[in-house]
Amino acid sequence: MNFEKKFFFYKKKQFSIAKNGVVTSKSHSNIALIKYWGKQNNKIQIPLNSSISYSLGKVYTVTRLIYQEKKNKKLSIRIFFSGKEKTSFLPKILEFFHRISFYCSYLRNWNFIIETYNNFPHSSGIASSASSMSALALCIMKIEKELVSSLKEDFFFEKASFLARLGSGSACRSIYPGLVVWGYHKSIKGSNNLYAIPYPYEVHSIFTKIENTILIIDDNPKKILSSKGHQLMNNHPYARERLKCANQNMNRLISILKIGDFKKFGELIEHEALTLHAMIMTSYPYFLWMKPNTLNVIQTVWDFRKHSNKNIYFTLDAGANVHLLYPIQEKKFILKWIYSDLFFFCKKIIESFCW
Repeated sequence: MNFEKKFFFYKKKQFSIAKNGVVTSKSHSNIALIKYWGKQNNKIQIPLNSSISYSLGKVYTVTRLIYQEKKNKKLSIRIFFSGKEKTSFLPKILEFFHRISFYCSYLRNWNFIIETYNNFPHSSGIASSASSMSALALCIMKIEKELVSSLKEDFFFEKASFLARLGSGSACRSIYPGLVVWGYHKSIKGSNNLYAIPYPYEVHSIFTKIENTILIIDDNPKKILSSKGHQLMNNHPYARERLKCANQNMNRLISILKIGDFKKFGELIEHEALTLHAMIMTSYPYFLWMKPNTLNVIQTVWDFRKHSNKNIYFTLDAGANVHLLYPIQEKKFILKWIYSDLFFFCKKIIESFCW
């Protein structure tokens, strides 16, 4: 089956184009447990390996998309971030609109004003592109829903994920809550490279209520963006082994999620996080996203876990900031320890949960 064909917007459908309108969407960031790193095709965002993530309950982007009837053929887009016009975001947004124009032909009727804000720092390694591009994709699908009222709910979210992927790969996972899979894996029914799906298998109850505390080590925009890091996988000497490892870890995680072994879960996500950063440090050119306090936090967590026997584990995205995951049953004790022993290492603590 040609998956892309199902997302064509057929002009033969009968609808009337509204002259002006506005839609608003909210989308959450996500944190990958099995990381995707590297792309088969940069232009259409096809991953080298499958990934799985949790959406984050209190970490989100809100986007308001205003569409106005065009007076000429030229496309005009203005972007406001936290109330200030952000022309530096424009090239990425224009590229996104160009990529999706084939699937959303109705967009050519309007000019756009995008008003957006995050409740967390952007471009610092907390998947701000995931929440922002998925929020924008959801806005676009709300416009499509207004034009074609017969759109099914499943189609709405699948196409939103498909569109979000064309803006930022991990954004396709932010369309859904909970555990979400993106990228084909032979052990996961329905998984594919074009859009994400909710994790389809049994999940032990311990993994349905997980706390996620984010330690903001560095809130400045990254000097090297994730998109550049993905490109460096093209000629990476260890890319083949990384792909093999990611596929094996996905199989391991499927089993762990079913049986409810939090210790094995934690060890696996830590291994995945360190593997991601190992690939970054051994690419050419090589670079570091970790900061000294990233390592201080990791070592302190390891020492605390050894002496307390508490289920607290870390993961890292493509940046310096640290995500701490632990069961809700241990929240009171662990959160108190985080503020007393880890606050010194970071600029800010964000209390969230896996949603």
